[in-house]
Amino acid sequence: MKPQHISVLSASFLVLCMGASPARGANKDMVQLQTQVQQLQEAMTTMQKNFDERMILMKNLVEQNTDAINKAVGALNSLQTTLQKQQADAGGKSDQLSGQIQALNDTMDELKARLAKVSKQLEDMQASQQSLAAQQAQQTAAQDAAKNAPPPDVLYNNGLRDYAGAKNDLALQEFSDYIKYYPNTDLAGNSYFYLGEMQFKQGNYQQAAQSYDQVLQNFPSGSKAASAQLKKGFALIELGKQDDGVSELRHLIQRYPHAPEALQARERLRKLGVSPVGR
Repeated sequence: MKPQHISVLSASFLVLCMGASPARGANKDMVQLQTQVQQLQEAMTTMQKNFDERMILMKNLVEQNTDAINKAVGALNSLQTTLQKQQADAGGKSDQLSGQIQALNDTMDELKARLAKVSKQLEDMQASQQSLAAQQAQQTAAQDAAKNAPPPDVLYNNGLRDYAGAKNDLALQEFSDYIKYYPNTDLAGNSYFYLGEMQFKQGNYQQAAQSYDQVLQNFPSGSKAASAQLKKGFALIELGKQDDGVSELRHLIQRYPHAPEALQARERLRKLGVSPVGR
C-alpha cells in the first residue's frame, strides 16, 4: 500500500475518533492516535521497502535464470551445429576414402592386367627361345649326321639295290636317310616315291598317299610325278575315298594324256564304271 493512501486513511480514522470521543479527552487521544498512525506508517514503509527489495531480488533471479537458459540454448544450438558439421565432414571423408579405395582397386586391376600381359609375353619369348633352341639343336644334329652320312649317290643306289632285292626294311631306312640328309635334291623326290611304293605294298595306304603327295607337292616336275599321282589315286580308292581317288586319276589323264600312267588311270576308271572326263 502506498504512503498517500495510508495518510488519507489515517486522517479519516482521526476524524472519526474525534467525533466519537468526548471533548475533554481529545488532546490525549489525538496524541495517541497520531503515534499509532506514525507507527503504522513506519510499518507500511518497512513492508514496502522489503517488498521492493524482494521484487528486485526476484527480478535479478529471473534475469539470471533467463540468461542461463539463453546461454544453455545457445550452447545446445552450437553443439548441434558442431555435431552436424562433424557428421557432414565425416560423410565427406567417408566418400573421399571410398573414392581413394576405388582408385586403388582400379590401379591394382590395371597392374594385374599389365602383369598378365608381361607374363604372356615372357611365356611367348620363352617358347620361341625353346623352339629356336630345338631347331638349332636339330640343325646341329643334322649337320653332324650329314658329316658322317654316306655320299648321296652311294646312299641312293644302296636303297635301289635293297628295294629291288625286296629288302624293304633296309630300303626304307636308306631312302629315309637320303631324304633326311639330302632333302633338296631331285633324288629326294624319287626316295619319297619308293617309300610310298613299299608302304602301298604293305597295305599302309594312308602313309603311302602322304609319301606320294610329297612328290607332287615338292617335286612336281620330277621324273616320278606322274607315277606318284597315279599311285596316290589308287591309294585313296583303297582307303574308300573313291571321289578323291577318281579326281586324282582324272587330273593325271588331263596333265599327262599320252603317258603310260594315263593308260593305267583310264583302265582303273573303266573298271570303276566312271568316265575318265569329269562333268
